[in-house]
Amino acid sequence: MASVTYDHVTKTFGDTSAVKDFLLEITDGEFMVLVGPSGCGKSTALRMLAGLEKVSDGRILIGDRVVNNIAPQHRDIAMVFQSYALYPHMTVYDNLAFGLRNQKVAKSDIDTRVRRAADILDLGQLIKRKPKQLSGGQRQRVALGRAIVREPEAFLMDEPLSNLDAKLRVQTRAEILKLQQALGTTTIYVTHDQVEAMTMGDRIAVMKLGVLQQVGPPEELYREPRNLFVAGFIGSPAMNLVPVEVLDGAGGQGRVAGFRPEHVELASGGGNGIGFDARVEVVEYLGDEQLVHLTRKDTAIQAKLPVEEQIGSGQELKLAVPRDKLLLFDADTEERVTV
Repeated sequence: MASVTYDHVTKTFGDTSAVKDFLLEITDGEFMVLVGPSGCGKSTALRMLAGLEKVSDGRILIGDRVVNNIAPQHRDIAMVFQSYALYPHMTVYDNLAFGLRNQKVAKSDIDTRVRRAADILDLGQLIKRKPKQLSGGQRQRVALGRAIVREPEAFLMDEPLSNLDAKLRVQTRAEILKLQQALGTTTIYVTHDQVEAMTMGDRIAVMKLGVLQQVGPPEELYREPRNLFVAGFIGSPAMNLVPVEVLDGAGGQGRVAGFRPEHVELASGGGNGIGFDARVEVVEYLGDEQLVHLTRKDTAIQAKLPVEEQIGSGQELKLAVPRDKLLLFDADTEERVTV
């Protein structure tokens, strides 16, 4: 196991910068998630660490070793892809053992490592099957097992759950997290799914157009987003981002107010919250609560409200947001401001 450091790393393709001056330190044993929309540079950052893309500028270190010019097979990392990349003609056992055999590991050691990985991932009863006889979740566990047997200094995972259905994605997400916690191996995990990021990462690095926007624990990014992009990207449903003049009618203040749907309340006529009126467009019943889609002056707002409240489309509601739950952003710089 080892730390991983991106030291002002840049990657260009011709005149296009895919990753720009990327500075990030990942501690030994940490589960770090790189998250952002398609084209933000997260997979390129991972591929540079793996040695699959050449660094244009800056340094990448695994532990205290600069790996810029070290071949992928000598970086002591193991990568898990979304495609599984299993050999269809080989059994589960042989898929797990293949890389170790290429490294000329002793046969007895290979057997020990393979059976240990199979036990960890509950693959023991599947050891003689071939990939076509496995479900998608089982194939992904074999792909994880192939990484485990390597006993690398770091796991690199590039959207490993994107090919699974929703239920299996949640199940496998928990399995990966449990596995990483048991092994304590430094893990860099790439995803575009901010729910995956929030539920899995010790810390999350949010990227946009090749630039690191913010890095921190999930709760910090959720409660203290640094800018409008992070505020709008992290959280499901997303944070409401409303021009101040739309919210309070003052106008011309160059500010955007941010508040989470769960912090919107039905106004009671008192308190120190910011009150506003909005029209109900759609109501989604979620069992223990209802997600209400509203508009105010053509601006969309979402609110999570108790199911006990009878709310219907077309209704005009008086709502409020507590002042301590309201975040303000500069409309020009898009950075969060304190008042």
